[in-house]
Amino acid sequence: MSDSTTRLKVAILVLPEATASTVYGMYDLFASTGRDWEFLVDGKPGPSKIEPFTVSRDGQRFRAGNGVWIEPEYTLDNGPAPDVICIPELLIDPNADPTGCYVPETHWITRYYSGGATLATACSGALLLAEAGLLDGQDATTHWGYTDALVSRYPEIRIHSNRALVVSGEGQRIVMAGGGTSWLDVTLFLIARFVGVEAAMRVARVNLIDWHVIGQQPFASLTLARQVNDAVIADCQSWIAQHYDQESPVAAMVKRSGLTDRTFKRRFTKATGLSPMEYVHTLRLEEAKQMLETSDLAVEAVALEVGYEDTSFFGRLFRRKVGLTPAQYRKRFGQLRQVLQTSAP
Repeated sequence: MSDSTTRLKVAILVLPEATASTVYGMYDLFASTGRDWEFLVDGKPGPSKIEPFTVSRDGQRFRAGNGVWIEPEYTLDNGPAPDVICIPELLIDPNADPTGCYVPETHWITRYYSGGATLATACSGALLLAEAGLLDGQDATTHWGYTDALVSRYPEIRIHSNRALVVSGEGQRIVMAGGGTSWLDVTLFLIARFVGVEAAMRVARVNLIDWHVIGQQPFASLTLARQVNDAVIADCQSWIAQHYDQESPVAAMVKRSGLTDRTFKRRFTKATGLSPMEYVHTLRLEEAKQMLETSDLAVEAVALEVGYEDTSFFGRLFRRKVGLTPAQYRKRFGQLRQVLQTSAP
C-alpha cells in the first residue's frame, strides 16, 4: 500500500458551510497513517497508508463557514474514485430547509455508495446523507443541536442522539460521528477498519487523541434553551429557569399558567418535547453539572442546592440522564475546566 495506486483513497467533501479545522484535521490524520509513528520512533517517515484529497462541486477556492480559505483539489467530476467519502459538519441553521441545496453532492455520494464506497459523516454532515435518502430506515446520529431537525424532517431515520458513533447501512458502510470534535473518533474508526487497529492506535498516540466514550449525553439537554411558540409555556419556561429548586415546581407552574393541570401538562409537553417534571429534572441536572465543575461542594450538598433532598435519588437520576455518576462527571469535566482556566492568559 505504499504507492498512490494502492493506498486507500479518502475523499473529503468540502462545502462553503464546512469548517476548515475538521476538513484539514481529518486530512492530516489520514495522511499521517503509517508515516508519523515511524518518523518519531526510527527518525525516518514511513510510507503513508492513506491518500486523502479534498473535493468540491466546482473545485473553486472559497472561504469556509469559519472564514478560513479552502482550496479543493478536485471537482466532483474529475477526482479519483474514492474508497471512502468523508462529509464534515455543515455550519447551517438547524431549522433551515436544505431541500435542493446540495443536489450535485447527494448524487455524487449516492453514485459511489452504490458502487461500494464507505460514507462517513462528522457532526451535522449527516444532513447530506439524510437529503440523499441514504439514512431512511437506518440508525443514525448527529450533533445534539441538529437532532430535533432531523427527527422532524426525516421521520424514517432512527436517531440516536446520545451516541457519539453509529455504524449502519448496507454492509455497515455508513459511519456517523455525533459531536463537533468526534470527527476524531470517526477518523480513527476508519483507519482501524481499513488499515488496522495498531495503525489507528499509533495515530492516536502520536496526536494524544482520547476516544469520546461518554457520547453526547452530558450536553444534549442544552437544547432546552430554544424558544417555543406557546406564550404561556414560554413564560413558565422563563420562570422555572430561576425557580427550579423550589418544592413542587410543576404545581407552581400550573398555578402560574392559569390552566388546568391536565391542559398545562399537555401543552407543555407539546411545546418542549418533555413533560414538566422531566424538564425540571433537566434544569436541575444542568445546574448540578455546573456546580460539580466549578466548586468543591460534596455531592450531597449539590443535590440539596438544586432541589433534591434524597441524595441517592439524585445520584441514580444523574447517572441515568448523564451517563456518568456525579463523582465521575466532576473528575472528568472539573479537571478539564481547571486545565483551561490555568492555561488562559
